[in-house]
Amino acid sequence: MSDRPAARRRLLALYALCLGVLMIVLDTTIVTVALPTIQSDLEFSRAGLTWVLDAYLLTFGGFLLLGGRLGDLYGQRRLFLAGLCVFTLASLACGLARTQPELIVARAVQGLGGAVVAAVSLSLVMSLFVEPAERAMAMGVYGFIGAAGGSIGELLGGVLTQGLGWHSVFLVNIPIGIAVYALCAALLPREAESEASRTHDAAGAIAITAALMLAVYAVVNANEIGWVSVRTLSLLGLAAALLLAFVIIESHVKEPLAPLRLFLLRNVAGANSVGVLWAAGLFAWFVISALYLQRVAHYDPLHVGLAFLPADLIMAAFSAGLSARMVMRFGIRGPLIGGLLLAAAGLALFARAPLGGTFTWDVLPGMVLLGLGGGMAFNPLLLAAMSDVGSHESGLASGLVNTSFMMGGALGLAAVASLADVRTSALQRAGFGPLAALNGGYHLAFGLGALLSALAALLAALVLSPVQQTAETLSVPHGPPDRAPE
Repeated sequence: MSDRPAARRRLLALYALCLGVLMIVLDTTIVTVALPTIQSDLEFSRAGLTWVLDAYLLTFGGFLLLGGRLGDLYGQRRLFLAGLCVFTLASLACGLARTQPELIVARAVQGLGGAVVAAVSLSLVMSLFVEPAERAMAMGVYGFIGAAGGSIGELLGGVLTQGLGWHSVFLVNIPIGIAVYALCAALLPREAESEASRTHDAAGAIAITAALMLAVYAVVNANEIGWVSVRTLSLLGLAAALLLAFVIIESHVKEPLAPLRLFLLRNVAGANSVGVLWAAGLFAWFVISALYLQRVAHYDPLHVGLAFLPADLIMAAFSAGLSARMVMRFGIRGPLIGGLLLAAAGLALFARAPLGGTFTWDVLPGMVLLGLGGGMAFNPLLLAAMSDVGSHESGLASGLVNTSFMMGGALGLAAVASLADVRTSALQRAGFGPLAALNGGYHLAFGLGALLSALAALLAALVLSPVQQTAETLSVPHGPPDRAPE
């Protein structure tokens, strides 16, 4: 058939786009296994180490929605390639970093490039595949990459860190980024110049990102300078003022980054609030468990990655279709609440992990429960966020909950890590040995993560309204967020 070469070209473009998205999604988790090695090499404090993740999460979450808007105005293909260049060059800077500021700044730039790529990639997929059957196939591939990709980051991070050192978890992006750029530049069709008014909410993006970065900075440094010191309180006050400025900007700007009217919808507001709480608990698991396995259980990076494998496989199975079938049968609330409670139980098991624990009894059960919980809950959370809006705004609602998830993870991780550091210091002053004190701090972090996940389940039960999903709604991918059509 004459259309066969064009279909093959579209399929190759889909695979190239998914490879780029996979690289972005992986970078959220691949660094967790390398954190202890980075801490030792660059001499990070226990609390300061969270900036290696938070710098990425904050700029990623802060610029997701703006990246989608810029794609609408200046062209999805152009923005995708530009974001890919920024991400790849920032990955090189991360891999070459020799000081704490160099790594943190490079991670922040990485997050900015990743946000742009994630924000416009889905729109590119939708423009390539317009026939319903082809689009469903493409959405399935894209959704699987987005949902399952992050779960294999720990394993890949362990393999790379063990074999090549922590720099390799960043440098591996260089050949991938170059290959994706070359393929997408050749395969993606060029777009006509947009005639839309080129207005965008840069002020809103700057305000919300600056507010959260100041809040995280204040929390991370509060242990050293004092929680009620003038500096800490001033930073938190400035963060609150910037957050208020963001709300004012969004209520007056012509093209708001996050239309405030959406937060008046019950399920949109509820899903975003649940996402903030759950992300704080989930990132406590990602980071603190990797630190526990290396610092307390004395696993090498490869075995840390292998320890995450059960959770990775379970999450991949859910993203491949189990989650959708559960939602079809039980609706949104049941799987979401059940998944959050299972995640809370997994974190609670980690909160009692002893100094001389074994993998079978002290690590595997928690990993299995967290894999089940994460696999069950993630898609229902995104579906709940989109259930109160029309199809023309589903991308925007998905983007909002993904942004809340990233921001909740960044701020929650900073708070949990700081409180764990306080607990460790208190136990050392009380006469506990260094390892026992460190484990005591990790226990508090896991306990707080369990509490946050349980509170997320309670909030979901109290706030979210029951919604039964159809096969059509479940065909929408629920990986990295996209922008709603204008």
